[in-house]
Amino acid sequence: MSVMNRKRALISDTFKLNKRRVGNEKQFGAVNNGEAGPLDVKATLQDLMTLFPRKLFNDALPQIVLKHQLYSIHNDRTQVDRQLSDLREQGELLMFQLGFDAEAFGLVFAADYKAKVLAGEEGRGTRGTVDKFLEKVLPSCNDLSFNKDKMLKEFLFTDSEITQLVKSGVLTVRDAGSWWLSIPNSGRFTKYLIQDPGRKAVLGMVKKSKYNEVLKAELEERQTNSQVKFQIKYHIHDIIGAELVECIPTTSGTLLRCVDY
Repeated sequence: MSVMNRKRALISDTFKLNKRRVGNEKQFGAVNNGEAGPLDVKATLQDLMTLFPRKLFNDALPQIVLKHQLYSIHNDRTQVDRQLSDLREQGELLMFQLGFDAEAFGLVFAADYKAKVLAGEEGRGTRGTVDKFLEKVLPSCNDLSFNKDKMLKEFLFTDSEITQLVKSGVLTVRDAGSWWLSIPNSGRFTKYLIQDPGRKAVLGMVKKSKYNEVLKAELEERQTNSQVKFQIKYHIHDIIGAELVECIPTTSGTLLRCVDY
């Protein structure tokens, strides 16, 4: 073994001994678990949402954060989930099943969601039914989906009104007799995040780096091509939170390494 390879092996072994999942995003204002002060998920959400490209969607979509992106910043998932539950119970936050993965959930502030839905309903015949939905369902919405019995008996919607809600995009069909809570026109969001090069392109940058690893700070400064629609930091929080890369603390900063499955 050459001197260079021995040095490389020694560094790798050191990394393995100290390996742990971290997400110390110092640019964001929320307190990390290892620091003094309370964990503030709402503040973290607000910061992450500044990375959402409103102009890309002509400001027609509310700002969307992926639930797992929070895990790229806070290690204590139990505390994160607890605070998310509190925000939803208080009517401040909505959660959506995004469809491209069973574990992929979108988070949107309720006020932003309501404003965008109402703006999209201007002049449409479904406006009255959507108003009813926002008034009856949204204030304390802890559900990801609704069955027909609940829609008819608890919220007092008719079959024709449910059809209007699906047409407006606030509900999408889950299966016969049940519907997901939905963000109107969010298909483009999913397309740009997953189907277009976005996530794959950023993962590719890590894979193409020497030893399939790169410093997080270095990756944040890299330029993406025009096919990647989101800011690179949005994608970095995505791939870390989804555990598609490992975070390894080093004296030079957090090192991202591709995960082999």
